[in-house]
Amino acid sequence: MSYIDGFVVPVPTGNKEKYREMAAAAWPIFKEFGALRLVECWGDDVPDGKVTDFKRAVAAQPEETVVFSWIVWPSKEIRDAANKKMHDDPRMKEFGDLPFDGKRMVYGGFELLVDESIS
Repeated sequence: MSYIDGFVVPVPTGNKEKYREMAAAAWPIFKEFGALRLVECWGDDVPDGKVTDFKRAVAAQPEETVVFSWIVWPSKEIRDAANKKMHDDPRMKEFGDLPFDGKRMVYGGFELLVDESIS
């Protein structure tokens, strides 16, 4: 069964294109190591909540936009092996300074519970 890595990160709004370029450049590496899909979503309608919300989860500032993304892997085992490979892969260091504050990124691995589509 597929395994999902999920991410929420605050990105300076002016870095939208830099972020998109970074994600697009990372995809071939993820794919090489077994990823099936990468989805990056730029926040467009991210309301403030009464108790918590996406912005508070990552301490987003007014000049930042929340990005919600996920990577689909064939299994947790393949994802775990890919993470080890990426950690040591020199291509990952070529990205240099990230276009966001990685300390405020929220991420985790998730087992699929429901996966439906119209296709």
